[in-house]
Amino acid sequence: MSSSTSAHSGGSSAVTRQYAPYVEADWGYANHWYPALFSHELEDGSAKGITIGGHDIVIRRSAGKAYALSDRCIHRGVKLSAKPMCLSEGTITCWYHGFTYGLDDGTLTTIVGNPDDSLIGRAKIRTYPSEEHNGIIYVFVGDEDFGTPPPLESDLPMRVNNDPNDNPVAHLLEEGVHIRGIRRTLVGNWRLAAENGLDPGHLLVHWDNTILLALNRALPLGVNAVADSATEEIDIPDGPKGVMNRYDRPDLYQPVLENPKVNMEARGGEQHYFRTSLWVPGSLMVEHWPLTDQVQYEFYVPIDDHHHMYWEVIAVRASSQEERDKFDFQYENFLQPLALEGFNDSDVFAREATEEHYTRFDGWNNEVLCDMDYSIVAWRKMAARHLRGFFESPYQDED
Repeated sequence: MSSSTSAHSGGSSAVTRQYAPYVEADWGYANHWYPALFSHELEDGSAKGITIGGHDIVIRRSAGKAYALSDRCIHRGVKLSAKPMCLSEGTITCWYHGFTYGLDDGTLTTIVGNPDDSLIGRAKIRTYPSEEHNGIIYVFVGDEDFGTPPPLESDLPMRVNNDPNDNPVAHLLEEGVHIRGIRRTLVGNWRLAAENGLDPGHLLVHWDNTILLALNRALPLGVNAVADSATEEIDIPDGPKGVMNRYDRPDLYQPVLENPKVNMEARGGEQHYFRTSLWVPGSLMVEHWPLTDQVQYEFYVPIDDHHHMYWEVIAVRASSQEERDKFDFQYENFLQPLALEGFNDSDVFAREATEEHYTRFDGWNNEVLCDMDYSIVAWRKMAARHLRGFFESPYQDED
C-alpha cells in the first residue's frame, strides 16, 4: 500500500490527531441506537435493567410492547430494576416508596401509599425511544433534548447489495429473518472490541480454533492489503456509515499462508469466502459466517469506559417453522458452542488483554501501528466524522 507505512509507523500521537473525536469517546457515542435486550429476555409484565454509556435504563414490557425509562426513581434514587414492581398495565412502580410512573412519558401517576400527594402529575422520569425487531429490543440513548431520533436502520450495518456471488446475507430488520445469539458483559473499552472485530491482522489468535478444524476451513495467518481501496469507506446518505474489508477482491487482499521464519503455515483445505465491515456507532457484520448464507452481527455496546456489552448474533432467512427449528438445532449444538463461544472466546481474551495497555499506559498515544492496521485507521477516521455526541461519565467530579 502506498501510504500506510509513512502514515502509521511510530509517531502515534500525531496520527491520533487525525481521528481525535474517536479517541475522546471513552464512554461511547451518544445519540445513537443500541441493542438493549433480546426479546425473549423480557416477558410480558416484567422489567429488566441495563446500562448503556453510563445511562441506567429499565426496559418494561406491558401489553406486549417494550418501553424504556430511566432506571432511577426521582424520590431517593434507587434503581427500579433492583426489585421490579409492575402492578398495572402502562406503569412501573418503585419498590421502595411506591412512586409509580407512566410508561409513555414517565409522568408520576400515583404513589402507592399516598395517592393524593401534591407531587403527582408534576414530576416524571426520563423515557427513551425504543423499537423491537426480529427478536432484539433497541433503545436510542443520548441527550434528552436531542429531538426526533434518526431511523434505526441508520445505526445498523447496511443492507448488502454488492455480494460478489449474488447471494446477499439477511439484514437485521428484514422480514422473515430468524435470529439467535448471546450477549455478555466484558472488561475492555468498546473501541478495542470493535477494532478487534475488523482487524485483518488478528487471525493468528484463531489459528487453533476447533471450528476451523471441524470444517477443514482454510484460514490464513493474515491478509495483507495491496491497495488503498482494500478497505472501502461506505457513507450512505441518511443511512449507515462504515468501512468494509473487501476480502472478496483478490486484487486487493493477499492472504499470508506461511511464514518460514517462525515455521508456521495455515491449516485447512477448504477455502471459504467471507467479508467483514464495521459500522457507526459500533456494530460488525461478517457475511457468510460462520457458514455460507449466514451472517454474524456483533455489537460492542459501551457500558462505561472500561466495560462493554458484547452481542453475538447469527441471522438467517427462515420462511417456515420447520426452517427455524432446523436452524435452532444447528445453532444450539454447533454454532453457539463452537463459533460464538469457542471461536469468539479467542477474541474476548485478546480484547481484555489489550485493555491494560490502553488503561495504564495511555495506549492511544503509545501504540505503534503498522501496515496491516490500515483498516483500523480507516474505521477510526470514519467514526470520528459521524458521531452525534459523546457519552460522559455520570460520576460527579471529586475535589
